[in-house]
Amino acid sequence: MGKIKKVVISAAGQGTRMLELSKDKSKHLIEVNHRPFLAYLLDNILEAGYTDIMLVVGFREDVIKDFLKKYIFNGTYNIQTINQFEVLGPKEKEYGTACPLKCVKDFVGREQFISLVGDNFYSVDDLKSMNIEDQYNYVAGFENEHPEKFGVLLAEGEMLKEIIEKPKEFVGNLINTSLYKFTKDVFEKLPLIEKSERGEYEITDVISLLAKEKKVKVKIIKDNWMDFGNPSDLEKFTTFLKPKITNHKLQKNSNE
Repeated sequence: MGKIKKVVISAAGQGTRMLELSKDKSKHLIEVNHRPFLAYLLDNILEAGYTDIMLVVGFREDVIKDFLKKYIFNGTYNIQTINQFEVLGPKEKEYGTACPLKCVKDFVGREQFISLVGDNFYSVDDLKSMNIEDQYNYVAGFENEHPEKFGVLLAEGEMLKEIIEKPKEFVGNLINTSLYKFTKDVFEKLPLIEKSERGEYEITDVISLLAKEKKVKVKIIKDNWMDFGNPSDLEKFTTFLKPKITNHKLQKNSNE
């Protein structure tokens, strides 16, 4: 395994598609089997060997900080938060999937790091597989039966050629899972992107600039990739995560 220790988790949004469930807290803290979704994601990140985590927060930062005070995992680790809206201004001024990266340059320094979204679930082994310390950036791809709903990765060999967002015609079934490994090169490209058609700064635009310079490889993850974005996902995760409650001895709800 490589030596990458830092992970940036994007968790600034409210998650309005979750409707009432995210009314008073961000969707990352919606409970699954009496435990916030984010707790399961943190468990897997730490179990995969990453120990230095920056949570980029925004909506109801206070609730996330309260959660972190109660979160426990055996071992040595550091979890910090930074408020995206305090750094960049309100959502109306600057928003999008690239914005968390704009907040973490000081945290990352010159180190390579993992970037992911706090409302997606990745296995321990798949997270470990992204720990590749070399000169390339990596995007995690996962084969999906409905690629038209996602960004599709087009590759030539290992190298990423381009990302096609929600293609109307079939171009491939390897989708972007919003799990990345970045080198410091990403910070050189961040200032070069402009707002997309939907008025947001997109992380895929940064990756496209890197891909043009043949600096991005595709890493296929194999276990699972699941999005926690709609109320119907709650039932799916309740079933999927149930074994972890009884089998994982490292999980606790609060300080004893």
